[in-house]
Amino acid sequence: MDPAGSVEPPPDLGPPTGLVLLITTPRVVPGLLSRAAWQALDAADVRLTASLDEPLAVAVAESGLPVETLASLDAYAVEPATVGGLPSPSGEPTAYENALLARELVDRALRQRVVWLGSADGDEGLSDAIASEVSRLEHPPEIEIVVGSWDVPGSRLLDVVAVMDRLRSPGGCPWDAKQTHESLLKYLEEESGEFAEAVRSGDRAHMAEELGDVLLQVAFHARVAEDDPEQPFDIDDVAAGLVAKLVRRHPHVFSDVEASTPEEVEANWKLIKAQEKAVARGDVS
Repeated sequence: MDPAGSVEPPPDLGPPTGLVLLITTPRVVPGLLSRAAWQALDAADVRLTASLDEPLAVAVAESGLPVETLASLDAYAVEPATVGGLPSPSGEPTAYENALLARELVDRALRQRVVWLGSADGDEGLSDAIASEVSRLEHPPEIEIVVGSWDVPGSRLLDVVAVMDRLRSPGGCPWDAKQTHESLLKYLEEESGEFAEAVRSGDRAHMAEELGDVLLQVAFHARVAEDDPEQPFDIDDVAAGLVAKLVRRHPHVFSDVEASTPEEVEANWKLIKAQEKAVARGDVS
């Protein structure tokens, strides 16, 4: 405060700097990001990605925000060398690449507001490499992790569908590719029986494993059905039919029917099922 009593302006600390690691899930549309993610992207001086072909990079670029790659790392990827004390590439290549990337990101974050667009594979090991890099600095930049999108319950089922499709597609597994509904039937019966045994045993881990095997059979049969030349259907058709049935047969939840006891619910279920079968037979117009 000067003698006249006025307040001195705060010192000029320069432009904001720091590094934001933007983490997303590959199971959500890349451009469907949280508000915090878009705020970080908009405020950044530079948005960096491993590849401009990454889905998240494409989505951000299409929004009008420029995205760059770290071209300076390409030379090291082609011909690795020890750089400023970085570990030798004689060990795990991924660890070496992460160390290079971490140093580049932290160095830039000392001068700019940087957002790193996480890769679809999750950039395994990068956060540890960044932590190691900032630990050697006396005045490290601020590092923040922003979650741009996250899995909703059931989202791993998309992975099941994707893996099953890969196995059945050209270049996948020859055994899986030649299976039919008829050849798979014994496995469905076997896995269902093994799940029942697991339930009776009370072994929760075993139950989860065997239920996964039953789920495999559902996904497998649905993928086989896609290839039928005359009456194809897929896993979405199966799921849509199931959802419609559950809604129809639970009018006490999704409509205004009264059913306050398990017995009343079961009676309604049987009645609705009988009505559905009558319609299917043409007995009811």
